[in-house]
Amino acid sequence: MFHRCTTRGSLPGKTDDELASLDVTALVRYGIGFGGSHRTTFVGDGAVGAAVALDRQGVLPRAIAFLAEVVRSGGTTYAAALPEPVPGEAAAQLVRGWVQSAASLIRTVEGDQDVARWLESVCAIMALRLTYRTRTAGPGSG
Repeated sequence: MFHRCTTRGSLPGKTDDELASLDVTALVRYGIGFGGSHRTTFVGDGAVGAAVALDRQGVLPRAIAFLAEVVRSGGTTYAAALPEPVPGEAAAQLVRGWVQSAASLIRTVEGDQDVARWLESVCAIMALRLTYRTRTAGPGSG
């Protein structure tokens, strides 16, 4: 089943597969490092692609919300050193790469706040997808 998604800064009608195949680590690096249209793609497609990839790994939105709080309170560098930033080895490896990429560029508290806000966006998208999936599945279809 393919869901179509349109985000600000993205090409209309990208499928989940297309979004999940994005190199979110590169989007983090260029979005934080260069800004402008790179930033727009990072915040738009990058957040949706990250949400799709994490959803496919079975990560719940609350794990990303918690990670955002860790970034907000301890900083991106601290979060990048966590042995398991989210549950599950494959998902943890994926997220660790994103956070380490951000940590290599972030030097200010404002930068940490930007990363936390991006993670909160990923969390919100994951929650919306979960709610939509639950509502459209209907009773007895699970």
